[in-house]
Amino acid sequence: MLKFLIKGLFRDRHRYLFPLIMVGVGVWMMVFMLSFMNGYTESFIRQNAGFETGHLKVVTRAYAEMPDLRPYDLGLLDYQDGLKAWKRDYPQFDWLERIHFGALMDVPDANGDTREQGNIVGFGVDLFSSRLERRYMNLDKALVQGRIPARPMEALLSDKAFRKLSLRLGDTITLIASDINGAMAFRNFRVSGTIDFGMEALDRGAVIADLSDVRQMLDMENGAGEILLLFKDGQYHPREVARVRDTFNARYSDPQDEYSPVMRAMSDQNNFGYLMNMLQSILGMVSAVFTFILAVVLWNSGLMNGIRRYSEFGVRLAVGESKWHIYKSLLAEALVLGLTGSLIGILLGLVFSAYFSTHGLDMRVFSRNSSLMAEDMIYTALDLRTALAGFIPGVLSNLLGAALAGIAVFKRQTARLFNELEV
Repeated sequence: MLKFLIKGLFRDRHRYLFPLIMVGVGVWMMVFMLSFMNGYTESFIRQNAGFETGHLKVVTRAYAEMPDLRPYDLGLLDYQDGLKAWKRDYPQFDWLERIHFGALMDVPDANGDTREQGNIVGFGVDLFSSRLERRYMNLDKALVQGRIPARPMEALLSDKAFRKLSLRLGDTITLIASDINGAMAFRNFRVSGTIDFGMEALDRGAVIADLSDVRQMLDMENGAGEILLLFKDGQYHPREVARVRDTFNARYSDPQDEYSPVMRAMSDQNNFGYLMNMLQSILGMVSAVFTFILAVVLWNSGLMNGIRRYSEFGVRLAVGESKWHIYKSLLAEALVLGLTGSLIGILLGLVFSAYFSTHGLDMRVFSRNSSLMAEDMIYTALDLRTALAGFIPGVLSNLLGAALAGIAVFKRQTARLFNELEV
C-alpha cells in the first residue's frame, strides 16, 4: 500500500513540488543558521577561554571580587609550590600563568620626547619557556610582520596601533603603569612584531610581552594576576568544569583569607553563563517558530490540495475506504514528503556549511565597535546534532500541516463528496 501511495504521490507534481520546496528550503536555512551559530559559539568559547577566562581560572578571593578591574596588586604571590600540587591533582589541564594589566603607552620622537600616547591592554604571558601561550593565543597565525619576542624587553604590538603610530620594527615604546605597591612603573620595550587577532576588542591596542619582563615592571617577582586552566583536548566540558571547581575550592580555598586561591568556572565570569543560556534559548525559540510557520504554510497548501482532491476522496469513499484510512494515507504521504524534503535541505545545508567552514563569514561590519571576544571571521560548524535539529522540525512541520489539513476530510459528508464527483 505504501509503495502504491508513493508512486501516486510523485506522479502528481501538484502534490509534491510545493511541499518539497518549502520543506527543503526551510530545513536548508535552519541547518545553515544552526551551523553558523555553532561556529560562532565555538569561536566565542575559544577566544574567551584563550584570552580572558580559561575553561577555569585561579585567582585570589580579593581579585575575584573585582575581576573587571584586573587588580594585579591583589594577585597570586609565591604560589609555585601550590601550583605543582594543583597540576598533580588535575593533569587534564594546561596551566597558563598570566598578568593582565592596563597601561599608558608612550611613543617617543627622534629627540626622545613624547610624540604620541594612548591606552593599551597588556598581557604578560610565558613566551620564552613554553609554546602553550603561542598556541592558545594563536600568536603564530596572528603575526602580521616581524617575529615573536625571543629576548628580554621585546613585545608584540597590535598591527592597527603600529600603523596608526607610524612605527617601525625595532622601535622603542614605553609602558607606564602602577606596580603592586602603587608606585609609577616605567619600562621600555622594543617592538619585535605586530599582531592582528581579528578581534576588534583587542586589535584597537594590545601589547604582549613575556611574563618575566612584566613581573619586573610591576614588581611582581614570582607572582601572577591569574592562572588559566584549559582542557588539553581543547574542548569545553561544563560538567567536568563544575566538578573540578567545587573540589578545588573545598580543598585549597579558605573563605577567611582574602589572598587564598579560589577557582572560578568559565560560566562564573563575564556573564558567560547567562550569555550561553540565552543563546541556547534563542536557538530553541527559532526552531519552534520555524516549525510553526512552516506547519501553517503547509497546512494552507494541504487545504488547497485537499480541495483539488475531493473527487479522489469521493471515489475512495465510494469503494468502501474509511475516512480514517484516507486521513492516515495523507499523513503517510506527508511523512514521505517530510523525509525527502528534509534530506534535500540537509544536503544543501551541508554544501553551504562546508563552503563557509573553509572560507568563513566576514563579521567585521558587526564587530567594529564591539567589546565581545569573537573573531571577525566566523566559520560554520556542522555536526550530527545540528543536522537532526533541522531534520526533525522539517518532518514534524509537514506532518502537522497535513494533520491539520486532513481534518477537513472528517467535516465533509460522504453524500456531498459523491455530488462533487458527479459534477
